[in-house]
Amino acid sequence: MGGLSAIQLDGGVDTAAEDLRVNVWFGVFRTCCFERGATRESHQKPCGGNTGLAQPVGSSHVGTVLNRKKVVVLGAGFAGLTFCRSFRHSEADIVLIDRQNHHLFQPLLYQVATAGLSDAEIAQPIRSILSDRPDVQVHMAEILDIDVGRRSVQTSVGEVIYDYLVVGLGGRTSYFGHPEWERHAPGLKSLEDAERIRHGLLMAFERAENATDALERQRLMTVVVVGGGPTGVELAGACAELARVVLRADFRRIDPAQARVILIEGSSRLLGQLPEELGEEARHELERMGVEVRCGVRVRDIRDGEVDLPGETIRAGNILWGAGVAASPLTARLGVPLDRSGRVPVSPDLSVPGHPEVFAIGDLAAVVDKDGQVVPGVSPAAIQEARHVARQLERELDGDPRARRPFDYWDKGTMATIGRSAAVAKVGSLELTGWVAWVAWLFVHLLFLVGFRNRLAVLLQWTYSYFTYRRGARIIAVRSTATQGLVNQKGGG
Repeated sequence: MGGLSAIQLDGGVDTAAEDLRVNVWFGVFRTCCFERGATRESHQKPCGGNTGLAQPVGSSHVGTVLNRKKVVVLGAGFAGLTFCRSFRHSEADIVLIDRQNHHLFQPLLYQVATAGLSDAEIAQPIRSILSDRPDVQVHMAEILDIDVGRRSVQTSVGEVIYDYLVVGLGGRTSYFGHPEWERHAPGLKSLEDAERIRHGLLMAFERAENATDALERQRLMTVVVVGGGPTGVELAGACAELARVVLRADFRRIDPAQARVILIEGSSRLLGQLPEELGEEARHELERMGVEVRCGVRVRDIRDGEVDLPGETIRAGNILWGAGVAASPLTARLGVPLDRSGRVPVSPDLSVPGHPEVFAIGDLAAVVDKDGQVVPGVSPAAIQEARHVARQLERELDGDPRARRPFDYWDKGTMATIGRSAAVAKVGSLELTGWVAWVAWLFVHLLFLVGFRNRLAVLLQWTYSYFTYRRGARIIAVRSTATQGLVNQKGGG
C-alpha cells in the first residue's frame, strides 16, 4: 500500500435507531426461516441463519429470500470493510469472505517488521468490527474461483451465489517477472511477512554477536531494501533507527550502529508520487540517518544472501522487497482484459465492463475518475471507492433510475514517514517536511486505525518509544527451519 492521504476514516460503525434495528432483525429472521427453494423438512428445523453458502452440487439450492438481495464482498481490507460498514439496506444482506479472520492496517506493517509495534496493535478481528451488524455474515475461507456467468464464487467451504459482487481482494507483491526472488527477498503485505522480516532482522544481530569472522559479521549486519516508494523509504528508515538507536547499547561484541542499510531504487529519485523536492528531502534525511541511497540502479538478480547490481554484488543478511505491487490473480476470472499489473479497468461507476452487478475496488481496480484523473492504489482511494459503490447500490435498490454515477476521486494528499520526528507530506498545495509532517503522519494514522483499543495501544507504544528510544516488540519466537533461512548461513557464523 502506498502513502496515506490525509482523510479521516470513521472510527466506528454507525448505530441504527431502535426501530431500524428491529426491522433488520426481523429481516434476518425471515431470511433464516423462509429460504427460497428450501424443502418443507428444512422449514421444520431450528432456525440457524442464512450462511450465504450454496449447498453442494446435487442438493437443494439456497438462494435469496423473499426477493432480498445478496451482496457478496470479497476481501476485508480497506475497500471491503468500508463497504460493509457503509452499505445498509432493509432488503439486502451482505456476505463477507476473507482468508484471514482479521482486518489489517497495512500502512503500519513496516513498524511490526522493525519491532516498533506488535501484531495485535495493527489488526482487529473482522467479526468484532462488524458484531453489531446482524445483516452481515462473515466467512473465513479461501476464494478459489469466480464465475460471473453463474454469479457464483467458489470458496474452500462451498459455493456462494450472489446478486451483487464487490471484489476488494487487494494486491500482492510483484517481483517483475522474477517470482524466484520472493524466497530470498520477502515483501510486506501480511502479518506473516512482517513477522518473517522482524525475525530475520533480530536474528541477524544475534548471529553477528556470535560470529568470529569479520566478513561474516559485516554481511549479517547489512540490510538491503529494494524499492524507493513509501514502503521502501519507511522500511529503510526504520531499519537504520533500529540498528543505530534501539539496539545500540544491547550488544557487547558488536556495535549495531555500524550496520549498513542500503536502499536501492531503479528510477532517478525516491517517492516518485511526491514532488521532486520532497523526494530529495526524504533522501537527505535517510542519508543523515546513515542509509546508503542508490537511485537509478536496477537489481539484476537476487540469490540467497546476495544482490547483484551492475558491476557489484552486495552480500547481506537481510534483503527486503518494497518495489512492486500486482493485483490478485483472481482478477483473471472476471473475464475482462487486464492492465500490465493485472488490474481491472473498471467503468466510470466502478463496475466491471459487461457485468453491472460486479464491482472492483481498491488495489485491483484501474480507476480513472470522471475528470480523467488516474486514481492511485492507496487506502484513502479504496475507502472512497467503497463508499461510492455502497451509495450506488442503496440508490439502485431504492429504485432510483440515476443510481449509477461516475466516481469522483478527492485527492487529499500523500505522506511518508522517514524516521524519528521526520516525514514528508503533500496535502493539497501544502508541502510539509520534518517534525510537522511527522506529527501530521501520526495523527492521520491514528484516525485510520479501526477500534479505540488499537488507537490507544499504538499511541501509548509510540509515546513510550519516543521518550525512551526503545521498541517493545523485539521478541524472537522459535521459527521453522525454512523461515530461519531468511538469515543466510553462507560463510559460517
